[in-house]
Amino acid sequence: MAATFPAGLLRTLRILLTLSLGLLGSLGVATATTAPARAASLVQVGSFGSNPGNLTMFSYRPDGSTAGRPLVVLLHGCTQNASGYFANSGWRKYADQSGFTLVLPQTGSANNSSSCFNWFETGDTTRGQGEAASIRAMVAYAVSNYGTDPARVYVSGLSAGGAMSAVMLATYPDVFAGGSIGAGLAYRCAASLLQASTCQYGPVSKTPQQWGDLVRNAHSGYSGPYPRVAIWQGLSDYTVVPANAAQLRDQWTNVRGVSQSPTSTRSLTGGTSLKVYGSDAVRVYEITGMGHGLPIDPGGGADQCGSAAAYFLDTICSAYHDAQFFGLTGGTQPTPPPTATPTPTPTPTVPQTCVRASNYAHTTAGRAYQSGGYTYANGSNNAMGLWNTMVTHGLRQTGPNHWVLADSQC
Repeated sequence: MAATFPAGLLRTLRILLTLSLGLLGSLGVATATTAPARAASLVQVGSFGSNPGNLTMFSYRPDGSTAGRPLVVLLHGCTQNASGYFANSGWRKYADQSGFTLVLPQTGSANNSSSCFNWFETGDTTRGQGEAASIRAMVAYAVSNYGTDPARVYVSGLSAGGAMSAVMLATYPDVFAGGSIGAGLAYRCAASLLQASTCQYGPVSKTPQQWGDLVRNAHSGYSGPYPRVAIWQGLSDYTVVPANAAQLRDQWTNVRGVSQSPTSTRSLTGGTSLKVYGSDAVRVYEITGMGHGLPIDPGGGADQCGSAAAYFLDTICSAYHDAQFFGLTGGTQPTPPPTATPTPTPTPTVPQTCVRASNYAHTTAGRAYQSGGYTYANGSNNAMGLWNTMVTHGLRQTGPNHWVLADSQC
């Protein structure tokens, strides 16, 4: 026989039960009346294979993630770590929405006193060696253990992590389909700590062909397609000066075999200008007034992401635009809208004038301009070094007011 209780006692028991369930829910304990918490979280992978670079691997697989999904490798900047980059960069939002996996390599003070990736050490930036090889091993682990689609692997990073992104794109073009370089530097801009400072704070005098050769030599004999590249640069960045974005543009447009003149230019939110090169092979995002950091844009909009913190600067959500550029949010890779303003292309009738002179003489003659004490060729924006009468270069005219470095030709 079932037990019976007075009506007043039953009411009291029901009230107590309701209060208990409410208390459990407020403490984060899942109950039959509360939605379960999201299970996915950033986890450390204890062993991922060969690790000559002494790095730590973290990964994030969204709830419901299945095999055959893309992978994005995220590389933090100096003084940062994987968890902070995961929390603030905004990439988690789009991983959750589209179901792709994130892998976050982490370095530390044992490798570099400021916990920077060693983008300037040849032992860490050569295919099959050091930190580059460790990151490659993490990708192989994800393909083998998560079922990652090996044809849809991408890399993105900030500052030293951005420079390391360039390293991975150069040394493993057979692994990465695309990449994003935030406040970073060209591959092999430096091969020592001393040279690294020179790169960060001033332009290095190389032609696009010379920059491109550095990438091609990183995996000699490779004949396949090279990755698509997005470059992000704050125009008020005094840690990695804007000349580095121009060098990255010269390097990757040359590697991709497209002109250093943009095919289109348009304005975006946050004081951002987007220049597209070739058939959307290379993008350069320049952000007016932004210093050194990764562009984020906190908010609930579809194109908003991230959390403001040190080196995460509230301007525009770079993760949103990179996810689109990589084709992660809708399948097809977007192209600039028809409203983009085309940049006039050089006419073929312009004579191929070649002039050798000092940087000062080039600027006074209108073939170049100076900014911040440094000289840049008109049109191509090729970096020419200090603005003075001592530095001499050859410039070749390839279009109306468009000059390129041509030291070996003039």
